[in-house]
Amino acid sequence: MAEIIQERIEDRLPELEQLKRIGLFSHAEIKAIIKKASELEYRIQRRALCKEDFINYVQYEVNLLELIQRRRARIGYSFKKEEIESSIVHRVHGVFRRASAKWKDDVQLWLSYVVFCKKWATKPQLSKVFSAMLAIHSNKPALWIMAAKWEMEDRLSSESARQLFLRALRFHPQCPKLYQEYFRMELMHAEKLRKEKQEFEKAKMDVENLDYPEEILTGELARIIYKNSVSIIKGAEFHVSLLSIAQLFDFAKDLQGEIYEDLQAMHTDDPLTWDYVARRELEIQSQPGGEPPVTKQAKAEEVGRREERCCAVYEEAVKTLPTEAMWKCYISFCLERFAKKTNSQFLRGKRLERTTTAFRKAHELKLLPEFLYKQWIELLLRQDFLEEALQVAVAGTELFRDSVMMWQVKLQVLVKAQSPDVAMLFEDAFVCLKPQVCLPLWISWAEWSEGAQSQEDTEAIYKKALLAVKGADSVTLKDKYLDWAYRSGGYKKARAVFKSLQESRPFSVDFFRKMIQFEKEQESCKMVNLREYYERALREFGSADSGD
Repeated sequence: MAEIIQERIEDRLPELEQLKRIGLFSHAEIKAIIKKASELEYRIQRRALCKEDFINYVQYEVNLLELIQRRRARIGYSFKKEEIESSIVHRVHGVFRRASAKWKDDVQLWLSYVVFCKKWATKPQLSKVFSAMLAIHSNKPALWIMAAKWEMEDRLSSESARQLFLRALRFHPQCPKLYQEYFRMELMHAEKLRKEKQEFEKAKMDVENLDYPEEILTGELARIIYKNSVSIIKGAEFHVSLLSIAQLFDFAKDLQGEIYEDLQAMHTDDPLTWDYVARRELEIQSQPGGEPPVTKQAKAEEVGRREERCCAVYEEAVKTLPTEAMWKCYISFCLERFAKKTNSQFLRGKRLERTTTAFRKAHELKLLPEFLYKQWIELLLRQDFLEEALQVAVAGTELFRDSVMMWQVKLQVLVKAQSPDVAMLFEDAFVCLKPQVCLPLWISWAEWSEGAQSQEDTEAIYKKALLAVKGADSVTLKDKYLDWAYRSGGYKKARAVFKSLQESRPFSVDFFRKMIQFEKEQESCKMVNLREYYERALREFGSADSGD
């Protein structure tokens, strides 16, 4: 092994001599490089190989390359690169080849090799690295896409990129992402060729002898990919993704129209189709070819007309497809538009009216999911429609009696309305709900009681909660109980609560930390009490605290 290391160090000597001769490194620096290189060579020549040693070797060489680059720029010397940098790059290639042969399955190692090649190697070398990587990791579509993008964007070889996508699809015939990126690549290539052709025509150059296939220029290849992909991968979501890609290219209007028509014909029963068709109305002018609105009022009116058209499509959609998913799309659109900022009171009023009407209709049809009841109530509360919010909350809890979230929202409405029935409603909630999901409600009740009831009532709630909530959930409750005791009755009250709970396991580390902190804040801090808290904590959790 010593002979191999010596030989490899001797192979470095010509480049090191050049570095010294042209003044990039001093004699002392060259000696330091030889010493470090010997150490790194020894590590990667051992019988028991370690991946980190190879990574450290490569990192050292890359750092050396970057230092050489900086020093060249500083002194303005650009010669002898073949003897210096090329030699180092060649050596790193050898190390990467050994490492990737030893740890074939390590994708991160291959990606590090790719990153190195992109910066320091030639394009043919990187092409070989991609080929070697894909031969082993052919089961990873993202790597095929990376290689094809590099061929297309960096190597400017659309044919190589196309071949990579076709090979990838043989391995992954059901992968939507591959079809999307292949479709995008063909459209990008067509756009690039069209621009080239236009530039040549502007320069009055003869383009007949140049290779500009009509099927590529018109996007026919992209159309074939689209047709093949939608015959294999079903669903409106994939169809819409291809349409979104096609819309990025102005020359592909015919293709966009075809995809749009197919979407409506093939996926009429999918809410996503109706959602896309409706939202598309936002982009279409009310009077095509007319002058765009100039004044703020005219702009608001135009936006209003577009939103009316969107809602007309949604209204048709919920009649054709009366499902919870379709109503969810409609209401989500209404909420998005209402959240948009506008100075027009008319537009804001129309948006609010549309949103509340959509909520009401979905509720009447019993097609409103639980989370949308919450959003409806929150919207009504923000608009100070307390009475209607309470009606919706009551209806929501009737429909979802076992939902903690619905009971919390209902209680939130009652608290805001300053209802005298809040405590009674908490009791009703605990009757309807399973004990193991009630912790948020117990906490809400205690927090409400702290501001609305006496200390005795609040303490009674905490005590009832600790009897009802068991196991890990009780830990949070104990911490909050201790905090409340200190806020409401000071140290004496907190210590009394601590004493009453000291045998009610489990505890959190914070439970003891809080008590220690409370003790330290006292003017007459007692060491005997501190010792007691620390000893109790040590008995519960041991000397090692994983929370630190």
